[in-house]
Amino acid sequence: MKTTHGDIRLMLYDETPIHRDNFIKLVSSGFYDGISFHRVINNFMIQAGDPSSRSVPLPASADTLDTYTIPSEFRKDLFHKRGALAAAREGNDINPEMRSSGTHFYIVQGVKHTDEELVLAEQRINSNIKQGMFNMLIRQIEDSVKQSGIVLSEGEIQEKAAVKMFEYLTTNPDYKIPEDHKAVYRSEGGVPRLDGTYTVFGEVLEGMEVVDKIAGVKTDAADKPETDVRILKVKIEGR
Repeated sequence: MKTTHGDIRLMLYDETPIHRDNFIKLVSSGFYDGISFHRVINNFMIQAGDPSSRSVPLPASADTLDTYTIPSEFRKDLFHKRGALAAAREGNDINPEMRSSGTHFYIVQGVKHTDEELVLAEQRINSNIKQGMFNMLIRQIEDSVKQSGIVLSEGEIQEKAAVKMFEYLTTNPDYKIPEDHKAVYRSEGGVPRLDGTYTVFGEVLEGMEVVDKIAGVKTDAADKPETDVRILKVKIEGR
């Protein structure tokens, strides 16, 4: 990935084939060539993938996530360590299935974490998982009721969802950050609070200094770089 700030070499994971093949398809079509990093947050991540970000200056709509989506591919062995490549997505309220944006990706910069911060991250992960599951149950019940022609109040739908949620909680223990992941978060850094709810599908092999450089640019109140940071060209090695 050639950018205005230097080159980044990425590896895609075979363990997430839907995201791998989708990214390769976009790269091969030239989709990312000329796109800007439209959302940059120092000590967190750099994000790109909005086709409207080819415009200069960046339009206000350059963070809409309104492209197509693909199914999530959460894996406990793939996590948000420093340098992780992951898919952005819409929030749980309108995307309870946690489907990934088809085009938006981010590269994790992150920071190192203490044990206390990792405990808080686990709590946030579990809160997001449960919120997403409850929203999905409500949507499933609403769809079922609509198809059957039965009329239920909002309270009755919520009650049915609560029963199903109780069943889910009794059979699904809380997510725990694995000890080997915690060791990486302590020593190298990352963003653990996104684990289990956003799909990681690759990592940086070379060029983290470029990621740091991009993450450190001056941004406005909407986290958009004040000076354009652009992807010039992305290519698959050997092609």
